[in-house]
Amino acid sequence: MQDFDSVVRTYRPRIFRYALASLRDRDAAETVTQDCFLKAHRAWDGFRGDAALQTWLMQIAVNLVRDVGRNRRLQFWKRAAVGLDSASDWIPDGAVSPEDRASARQRVDAIWAVVEQLSERQRTVFLLHYMEDMDPAEIEAVTGITRAAIKVHLFRAVRAVRERLKGLA
Repeated sequence: MQDFDSVVRTYRPRIFRYALASLRDRDAAETVTQDCFLKAHRAWDGFRGDAALQTWLMQIAVNLVRDVGRNRRLQFWKRAAVGLDSASDWIPDGAVSPEDRASARQRVDAIWAVVEQLSERQRTVFLLHYMEDMDPAEIEAVTGITRAAIKVHLFRAVRAVRERLKGLA
């Protein structure tokens, strides 16, 4: 096995490129890259070499990128769900204009209006996926709806929300 510093020098650019392309956020990509090598370092002694080193590192990065995406999605929906009095509570920049705050609040209200109009199954699948961050297998276990039907319900629910939001743009 190579020493870990040379592994970081060799694979860091690839991991960072992947993270940046996936997240389109330089700070988040840097964090994912650092976390990837931190996890790899902690597991270094347990690396058996069953897969190529690059494959192992990319698998770690893919999982971290997925986690970041889930966390972003989950935070938005949790914030929207609590019925915040002020959009400024969930818009990070305090210097946002009153018009932008009103527009953001209008978008959240529009999403909830659409969610209320969804069929019971679509609403259930939508909320379990976005509010509770559940994957189709978990939703299937909870609801008894097949994975194929879950994907259809989720697709239709997301399409309805997007169509409503287009009207606000």
